[in-house]
Amino acid sequence: MNAQGCLAANDWICGEYLRSRSQDLTDATVQHVWITVVSVVIGLVVAFPLALLARSRPSFAGPVLGLTTLLYTIPSLALFSLLLPLFGLSAGLVITGLVLYSLTILVRNIMAGLESVPEEAREAARGMGYGPGRLLWEVELPLALPALMAGLRIVTVSTIALTTVGSIVGRGGLGNLIEDALPSFFKAQVLTASVLCVLLAVVADLLLLGVQRLLTPWTRIRPSGPSRTSRLSRAASGEVLDSHEAGKPGPADAIGRSGPAKVGS
Repeated sequence: MNAQGCLAANDWICGEYLRSRSQDLTDATVQHVWITVVSVVIGLVVAFPLALLARSRPSFAGPVLGLTTLLYTIPSLALFSLLLPLFGLSAGLVITGLVLYSLTILVRNIMAGLESVPEEAREAARGMGYGPGRLLWEVELPLALPALMAGLRIVTVSTIALTTVGSIVGRGGLGNLIEDALPSFFKAQVLTASVLCVLLAVVADLLLLGVQRLLTPWTRIRPSGPSRTSRLSRAASGEVLDSHEAGKPGPADAIGRSGPAKVGS
């Protein structure tokens, strides 16, 4: 009786709501995840060549970054309204808007990751006969993964949040439940859908963090001594290094060796 009474009393926390509306919650969650995954994947596919274009041709960097930043400043309702004549009231409308929002973060982080690759790693790969394509895919991209994954995590979490706005066209996943519940102030539905949205964001971020740690094990290696760059600078200034310190590898050495060595394996 108490469980059933929580619906009549319109309580915030109601077990009967979870039992009676479990299918609605499942369907909304599946739609939310589907829209998010598709939007992020398409965003990556579009952002990657844009970042490479801006990196290889500096004259394009300004227009590419400026356009993606401009798109990010457009309010979501206004952007969806602008896309409405092209896509109608469909999931494509929401996905396209989310893809456009993701570009500014993804393009900038891909470029930042590629620019952070140590020049000695590039030189070592070129010395081993690597061409531009192989250098990019087997040396630069693996070393740029920390920045790229950081951008991917931000985009995924923000896309999960923005997907709820798609409820204006009936394609908002959990946002649909929130919008349906607001006119009657159905507390249990508003709270449950909101909590599920937050949980999706937390779980997605933790999963991507785990993937990032698996793909970038070298970022967890703590330096045990002065780096090669530090030793070279001290040697250039005339400081005498002892034999143990002069032969001790630092993090720069590890990067220089692990990148090309891994590539060649």
